[in-house]
Amino acid sequence: QLKLELFILAIIAIIARIFFLIHKITTGHSKYVTTKRQRSYKTIICIGSGGHTTEMLKLVEDLDFTKYSPRFYIMAYSDVTSASRVEELERLKTGVTERTDYKIYRVPRSRVVKQPYFTSVFTTVFSIIYSIPIVIKIRPDLILCNGPGTCIPICILCFLLKTAFITDSKIVFIESFCRTKTFSLSGKILTYFADNFIVQWPSLKKKLKRSEYIGQLM
Repeated sequence: QLKLELFILAIIAIIARIFFLIHKITTGHSKYVTTKRQRSYKTIICIGSGGHTTEMLKLVEDLDFTKYSPRFYIMAYSDVTSASRVEELERLKTGVTERTDYKIYRVPRSRVVKQPYFTSVFTTVFSIIYSIPIVIKIRPDLILCNGPGTCIPICILCFLLKTAFITDSKIVFIESFCRTKTFSLSGKILTYFADNFIVQWPSLKKKLKRSEYIGQLM
């Protein structure tokens, strides 16, 4: 009986913690850093393909790598071009040809373009399970993403680690440049998980009060 009561209390505590974090995020209270950081951020950078990659690398090339290090690029197995673009950017930024403070991970894509939502539930679950050891190993301080399907499992796992007080990861989502009037599916999901929700068009700022309009990155 006592074990059952303790189990029920633990479940209630977990649910309460989840709702507390979601409330904190959706009201905009989690987007500000409360303490000055003394060390660099372990940063996960979710890479999509095509336009997603171009936009994310445009953002990454302006980062101070001494403050955002080490960097972990996560992309889909099916992405055949982004790895070379990441390596080229790292060479240009750091001036070294061998990998030093960054690493590339490949994961199963949670959803491909035009995949039915019903079947994407199963592929997303598989991607989450596959990504668990990667996220636990990294325990990132910061996650940067702009909408590719690979970012959802990573963000959900980091949120769960935060729920368990294992990390205090900040999730920063930048809605894609091509999204001028409506949010992407990733954006709709990350409304509840991303501490900072950045848009590139004023029309989207009106749709989500806590979002931050920064103009166009491209």
